[in-house]
Amino acid sequence: MASDTATYVGHELELFAQATHWKNYIQHAVQPFIGDHVMEVGAGLGGTTRFLCDGSQTRWICLEPDASLAAKLQDAINAGEIPSCCESVVGTLTTDCVNSVIDTVLYIDVLEHIENDAEELRNAIRVMKPGGHVVVLSPAHQWLFTPFDEAIGHFRRYTKRTLSALTPPDATLVHLTYLDSVGLLASLANRLLLRSAEPTHRQIQLWDKGMVRTSRVLDPMLGRKIGKSVLGVWRKNA
Repeated sequence: MASDTATYVGHELELFAQATHWKNYIQHAVQPFIGDHVMEVGAGLGGTTRFLCDGSQTRWICLEPDASLAAKLQDAINAGEIPSCCESVVGTLTTDCVNSVIDTVLYIDVLEHIENDAEELRNAIRVMKPGGHVVVLSPAHQWLFTPFDEAIGHFRRYTKRTLSALTPPDATLVHLTYLDSVGLLASLANRLLLRSAEPTHRQIQLWDKGMVRTSRVLDPMLGRKIGKSVLGVWRKNA
């Protein structure tokens, strides 16, 4: 995502589109930080948009560098499948489509695709108004990096420590936690035993309908100290 446009090399968007329990869990975790003017970076086909945008926002910019994905997303908006406050924009944060009214920038399973992640977060803070939030959800733990990560264009996975280290100068880290403790065990099993390059539809459904639902119960009991994904939220200083 170094330029304003790019062709997305991943192919997991459709694979995870039906992971409704996971997306509901994400929605519950990030909803407190979503404001009225939102920019969702790397919106893809709108799979996450459908769960996070409830239509009450004034403006929701779906920023997507892949023109073909952005076109499909706009078709879904035009068809009424996604709230009308949304608009699909081809480009990245280097594109002249942002202004100081943005109060939320979302990176949901996106930052790991961006090579210069520190610069990306600095840009995100730059384009938003004081008091706004940058929300990052990414796969956790580099030791879980698999051929699947590589195949879909991941540069890295994160821990709470490495995500915290990206804090921009004009921002304060206000929330940092792990999600999906049971999914962590499944990912570890795949890393050590199955070594599959890509999960099957059946595996995705097993994880979503069984493991994620269990994680929502166990994660608070475990203090959210372990998990397959890591969530970080920064607030822009006044």
